[in-house]
Amino acid sequence: MKRAAFRLQPVLELRRTEERAAAAAAAQAAGAAADADRRATEYETTLASAVLPRSLPAGQFLAAMTLLRTAATDAADARALATASAEQSELVRAKWTAAAQRTKGLERLRERHVSALQHAEDVAEERAVDDLVTGRHGRASAEEVPWTE
Repeated sequence: MKRAAFRLQPVLELRRTEERAAAAAAAQAAGAAADADRRATEYETTLASAVLPRSLPAGQFLAAMTLLRTAATDAADARALATASAEQSELVRAKWTAAAQRTKGLERLRERHVSALQHAEDVAEERAVDDLVTGRHGRASAEEVPWTE
């Protein structure tokens, strides 16, 4: 007996492909967020460990303060980038979750389809066996001739 094909199989394959792509994008975004956080932490550590000498001529003091201000701006920008990368990573992860849910929904439909086909096959087999048994029972009584001697 030929089994009916699951009509949504191409859609299910597409959903699985989308889910794999979303998983890869989520992993990449998480890696980028971790790198941005690491860089921001390095900038902040470097800035915290900066020490100005006690006595500097005015020109050098002004240059050192400008350098520290620039370093502080870089650290703040790096932290803002790390925060934005983490938020972006969460959005990409949410897209992955949504893709996985769509795939799971189609997989459940496929499982129900296979289950319904199996149930139909079981019912047909049971009906065939019942017909075979009841048919023989009916023929046995009609064809049976009592033995006489």
